Amino acid sequence: MKILLYNPDNGVTRNFMPHLWMFLLQALTPPGHEVLLIDGNAQPMDESQIAQYVRDQNIGLVGIGAMTRMVAKAYRMADAIRAVGVPVVMGGPHVTEMADEALGRDGGPCHADAVALGEADETWPLIVNDAVAGKLKDIYAPVDSAGKEQKPSLKDYPEIPWQTIDLEQFNLVPKAAYPMLKKIGEGWGTFRIIPVESGRGCPYGCEFCTVTGFFGDSIRFRTNESVVNELLLLKKRARSEKGQMAVFFIDDNFAINVKRTKSLLRDIIAAGAQVHWVAQISANLLRDEELCDLIAASGGKWIFIGMESIDPANLKDVNKGFNKPADYSSVLERLAKRNVYAITSFIFGMDNDTTGVAERTLEQVRTWPPGLPIFGLLTPLPATPLYKRLEAAGRITRLKHWQEFIPFSMAHTPLKMTIEEAHAEVNYGWAHCYSAEAIADAVDALDDQPLGYRVNIFLARLCFRGIYFPMLGRFAWLKVIAQNRRTIFKLLKEATVRRKRSRPRDPDLESPYEETPAPEFSSGASA
Repeated sequence: MKILLYNPDNGVTRNFMPHLWMFLLQALTPPGHEVLLIDGNAQPMDESQIAQYVRDQNIGLVGIGAMTRMVAKAYRMADAIRAVGVPVVMGGPHVTEMADEALGRDGGPCHADAVALGEADETWPLIVNDAVAGKLKDIYAPVDSAGKEQKPSLKDYPEIPWQTIDLEQFNLVPKAAYPMLKKIGEGWGTFRIIPVESGRGCPYGCEFCTVTGFFGDSIRFRTNESVVNELLLLKKRARSEKGQMAVFFIDDNFAINVKRTKSLLRDIIAAGAQVHWVAQISANLLRDEELCDLIAASGGKWIFIGMESIDPANLKDVNKGFNKPADYSSVLERLAKRNVYAITSFIFGMDNDTTGVAERTLEQVRTWPPGLPIFGLLTPLPATPLYKRLEAAGRITRLKHWQEFIPFSMAHTPLKMTIEEAHAEVNYGWAHCYSAEAIADAVDALDDQPLGYRVNIFLARLCFRGIYFPMLGRFAWLKVIAQNRRTIFKLLKEATVRRKRSRPRDPDLESPYEETPAPEFSSGASA
């Protein structure tokens, strides 16, 4: 049987990386089936196109995964597929909480023949076998013989064949930028970010987050050996392609168990498996100097930190009081000293926010090392404690806001601002952090660093700008390049001068995958 795994586009802009779930389920599919993958962010399709694709390819089963912001598109695509007689299985955080919606049991239309609840590692093979037999059940839940929910162990993690997967569609470098990047350094014509997980689960239970509800509050880890082998595989591919490749550890909190994280990073270093990587880590865990040393030595380049707010009252309201705004600056300086920088995420529209919150936040951001600030709005996702609290208070203005997804649009009334004022604060944050002037300031702030670091933050700022200001076509990219021409010319000029002087190569501009001696760290598992 031919199986299609489809991930809808996110409704805003191209994703920075493919979604891991498709590759994982492909690896978990029983033998004897052909699995095709389509990520709508890289291969845009409408309803008629996917229906035609399913017919042309003689697909026998389609699996669709979607988060809440993507589910409206997912439902439309599922409807088109089912209309040509092909069964659809849906999964992911949204349909896990809203299974009746997907199955049409809430009075609305039916979008799926079956729903996979929670993590589908163990239920997916059953789904495939039932589809072959024509006996799909409505709901597949990961439960034991007693009906108790069980989470899959990650000890026997499947090997994803990254060496054979076509990743050309996920190249983040626009073709218009190829000539410039080739002048700056070897291998800059392609750049891809690959998702890897080393563990699942989060014990924090932030009020607005779906993670604890989906993955649970107990942490499960892959073996160090499994993670290291996957990195070695990716490193080998990157070296063979002479391109740039980074890994995004998609763990909900990569350092939630600091002792284990240190052990993994030591093993990565010892095996020579260093690649440039990004991970999500809470600010409170980054006070550990040795952890920061190991992050840098193992290839860590960017850390995503959910700061959310500079107001302790807001953090307490959403059960994230472990974040301490007074510590933000020292955490970021600690990372920057090791040439590791931060993606700092902020949420506006929280209950203690008032007009001017964006500028007050930026006043702090401007004192920090250059990074990638991102701004969003507090959003009540279904089944979260936040949704339940706001619904009980009668503050949700669009009860099923996901059925008509509007990017950067509130679905409830803030306490101390209007909805329009909250929208204006988000716009202010993006506009003032990602203007040509702000990007130039970020690049100039690293004038004491090798050229590679400045190229890195320049490209990263351009890509992150597209989260709020979509850049989906050649004209949009050319316009942005023109707006940032002074910074581009400055970087090109320095690169040209360096080449003419035949200085020793800057290792940050060459491939990061060549073998280098591993730094020595204690083999003990100290926390």
